[in-house]
Amino acid sequence: MGRQLVPLTLDNLPDLPKRCRGCVFWELDPVSGEEAKRSGRPDLEKEAWISAVLLEWGSCGRVVYVDDVAVGYVLYAPPAYVPRSFAFPTSPVSPDAVQLMTAFLLPEFQGQGLGRVMVQTVAKDLLQRGFKAIEAFADTQWVEPACLLPADHLLAVGFKTVRPHPRHPRLRLELRSTVSWRHDMERALDQLLGKVHSKEPALRPL
Repeated sequence: MGRQLVPLTLDNLPDLPKRCRGCVFWELDPVSGEEAKRSGRPDLEKEAWISAVLLEWGSCGRVVYVDDVAVGYVLYAPPAYVPRSFAFPTSPVSPDAVQLMTAFLLPEFQGQGLGRVMVQTVAKDLLQRGFKAIEAFADTQWVEPACLLPADHLLAVGFKTVRPHPRHPRLRLELRSTVSWRHDMERALDQLLGKVHSKEPALRPL
């Protein structure tokens, strides 16, 4: 199978799952998010958010393709671009970190190591851009794909709890700790993705 990880752009935004294209859980604050739902055009708000972040900050996501079909994606950005992050009891995200917002992987592609490769790809991107860490609000009671990531998966790929909470702990991955991943990641990418197409220096809830 031909597998690729490519940067998220306005051109491939339509390849995200339909429910994700119209979800602005992270991109808007709770009040604005509800208003977007009532207006019936959350997809336009999503597009506007992606456009603004790409222009002001740069790459903020990756899309995973298998045989030219999108099977997963990941979104990440500094907390200043993520209004919903301030609504969590374990906020705020540390000022030296980028927030891992959300991710998704089709069920049939879970359990193959793609989730770890996606985290490693995000880490490599952010390390090259000079960031120190990735943080995420996790869900300890995760049962199915949703806007928050499962705590057990994040802990399994190297995140540590920096602010505990019974439902939504804030977890952190120190990017300096991922330097040793380099050879493992390159080998995993070769095995899992074949040739990785990346135009610039990418998670699921698995």
